[in-house]
Amino acid sequence: MQFSIIIPALNEAPLIENCLLPLQPLRSVAQIIVVDGGSTDDTCALAKPLTDLVITADKGRARQMNAGAKLASGDILIFLHADTLLPDRALAIIEARILKGALWGRFDVRLTGSHPMYLIIGGMMNLRSRLTGIATGDQAIFVTRTLFERAGGYPELELMEDITLSATLKQTARPACLYSKVSTSPRRWQKFGIAKTILLMWSLRLRYCFDKDTHKLARLYSEGRFW
Repeated sequence: MQFSIIIPALNEAPLIENCLLPLQPLRSVAQIIVVDGGSTDDTCALAKPLTDLVITADKGRARQMNAGAKLASGDILIFLHADTLLPDRALAIIEARILKGALWGRFDVRLTGSHPMYLIIGGMMNLRSRLTGIATGDQAIFVTRTLFERAGGYPELELMEDITLSATLKQTARPACLYSKVSTSPRRWQKFGIAKTILLMWSLRLRYCFDKDTHKLARLYSEGRFW
């Protein structure tokens, strides 16, 4: 199988090399695409030597990931955040599940850092995903190109694009919930505080059920506000 790893980025100069360097041994079977949303730092310059393709798209994770998917050559698409690292043997693990009939899925997640709450938060994220069949972008969603195109790609929302795509994909097949863990930065929890961030995320998910104004929800999310 051939893979395409699509990484949306915006002003990720401090992290982009840390994300891309571990992917270098995979380049014989995986195309690496960074989709920049208009960075004003050195994200693109740092990414170019470590990727197959660096492109620019309109700002917004969903739009950026769709732009990358259009240029991807792989049979399997993996959407990876710039602050997230894949586990060892990630591609072999995905391929084994695809060969067993999986059409899409995600990894378990582990938040880096020493705070004991990070372990609990990661565990709750993984449990919730298993129970609901809904994946988040932090879990490195992977999907066959055929199913992704049939689903129409990511809905171009300002927020909740991963949840909405998961709900669409789940209509065709349940996700493969892999126990191998991606490692992702707890920077949002560090910025706004653990308790506030947990409450904020649950609040936004609940409000999304009743209010589809993702532009407003995205503003609250980025500013760490409840209203």
